[in-house]
Amino acid sequence: MLKRTDVMMIMQMREQGVYIEDIAKEIGCSERTVRRILKRGGPASGKRPKARGSKLDAFKPTIDALLADEVWNCEVILQELRLRGYDGGVTLLRNYVQPRRRRGSDKATVRFETKPGHQLQHDWGELDTEIAGQKTRAHFVVNTLGYSRRFDCFAGPKQDAEHTYESLVRSFERFGGVPAEVLVDNQRTAVIGRSDGRAIFNDRFLDLAEHYGFMPRACRPYRARTKGKTERNVQYVKNNFFQRYRSFESYEHLNQCLRQWLDEIADQRVHDTHRMMVLKRFDRDEASALKRLNPRRFDTAYRFYRKVAWDGFISVEGNRYSVPDHFCGERVTCRLSLDGELIAYGREDEPIAMHRLTDPAAGWQAEREHHERLWRDAAPVQIRDLKTYEEVA
Repeated sequence: MLKRTDVMMIMQMREQGVYIEDIAKEIGCSERTVRRILKRGGPASGKRPKARGSKLDAFKPTIDALLADEVWNCEVILQELRLRGYDGGVTLLRNYVQPRRRRGSDKATVRFETKPGHQLQHDWGELDTEIAGQKTRAHFVVNTLGYSRRFDCFAGPKQDAEHTYESLVRSFERFGGVPAEVLVDNQRTAVIGRSDGRAIFNDRFLDLAEHYGFMPRACRPYRARTKGKTERNVQYVKNNFFQRYRSFESYEHLNQCLRQWLDEIADQRVHDTHRMMVLKRFDRDEASALKRLNPRRFDTAYRFYRKVAWDGFISVEGNRYSVPDHFCGERVTCRLSLDGELIAYGREDEPIAMHRLTDPAAGWQAEREHHERLWRDAAPVQIRDLKTYEEVA
């Protein structure tokens, strides 16, 4: 005979969208028993107790997320809840966690379903394809909304911080809003380390989170299943999009093809979990649950410093670019956008030079007005007759 806690768990798992077959496997009973309990709506004997509110109710989604993340220490969970406003005791928390601990030790994993607008999962993938006629290792990022399973995809030449931030900004813009939290892997672009089991996030990633108002979260190390929704979509992109499209003129062309495929194929698919068209579920339940998008776009460009050489040039990405000659010997701030626009800034953060990033084979990039003083004040070159050198020889 099932315990009361098992019956309660059956009801809760069903509310979260878990299949009856999966519930039966997790509880250790037959599917027929699960259906009977769901039809009855609760325990078999006695009157159903009047539901009472609990201080823990509002924090159960957070607890479930931590348990799915393999965080079972109630003291650690309690610290997290305290930060979110929980003022109850640890006993109430232990009573909630204990019946789940048995299933947590099982190799099987209960799919963690999130509420509309609650979570976006972020993950990178890579594969070889043809870009501009050359075989290239392309990197692409997939950002998946946990509730509707709608996702966005963005490709680039690197898996660095700037492309990570750009992918998230583009996803927010495509979805028309921001989820409550963003779950990332332990990549250095977002997580620089851990302390007492808690992730320490990159300062600029925290700037991005503050700018758009989402809570950053990181998977526990070696716990890849935590962000299984977006990892499955990484495989979907490889096995669907990159099977349809085999070559691209540029990364810009690749992303144009991706956007068309997302609109025409990925958004229109019926997902196996919720049995609905992804875009329809997003429009119906999730779009309105997302936070308002900050109208001021977060700057995802590279930022770095360069010292101006005495000939009035700075070196960037293997080539040299001119700046006004009166900055020779000084250190200037540089901003390089992901589409190759280079801007150098002077002492008061005023732009002093602007160039397009070019291949080193194209030669140094110079604006004549940058070096007028150098040419004007240059010492005259003494011209000698070649016979002078013949006499020395």
